[in-house]
Amino acid sequence: MKRLLPAGLALTLLAVSACGYALAGREINIPANIKRIGVPPFENQSSTPDLDRVLADAVRTELRSRGRFQIVQDATGVDAVLTAVLRPIDISVLALTDATRQASKYAMTVHASVEFKDLTVNPVKMLWTNPAMRVTEEYEATGTIAINDPAAIFSQDDNALSRLAKAFARSVVNAALEGG
Repeated sequence: MKRLLPAGLALTLLAVSACGYALAGREINIPANIKRIGVPPFENQSSTPDLDRVLADAVRTELRSRGRFQIVQDATGVDAVLTAVLRPIDISVLALTDATRQASKYAMTVHASVEFKDLTVNPVKMLWTNPAMRVTEEYEATGTIAINDPAAIFSQDDNALSRLAKAFARSVVNAALEGG
C-alpha cells in the first residue's frame, strides 16, 4: 500500500503537467533584449495624497524582485517603460457591527490605466495594457474612520496603504511580465 501512494502521486503530477497546468509567476513573456525598465512617477488623478509615489515605488520594488531587470525612475534611456494613470479610490463597506451598525470591514479598490511599452522598436510596441485595471484589498475597520475618505483610512491604518500598494504592484507586474 505504501508503494501505491507515491506511484499515485507521480501519476497525478504527470497528468497535471501534461494538461498544460503551470504555476503563475514562472514565465516572463517579454523580449529578451529588454534589460532596463523605466517606471516614472504615476499620474495621480485621485484625491489621495502620495498614492502615485507609493504605488510607483511598490511596482519598482516588485520588478526588482524578478532579478532580471534594472529598474529606474525615468522614462528616458530605457528599453521599456511602465506607466499608470491612477483614478480615485473606491471604498465599499463589507460588514457592519451588530450593536452600532458602524463599518467593521471595508474594501478599497484602486482603478488605473496601465501601459507597458517596448521602446527598442520603431514604432514603439505595446507589450501589455489595461485601461481599466482594478485591484481591491479588504480591511478591518480600526476606530472611527470616515469611510468615504481614503486619506483618513491611511492615516489611521499605516498598513492599509502598504498592503494596497503591494497588491497593486504584484497584480500589475504579473500581468505585464507574464502577458496576463
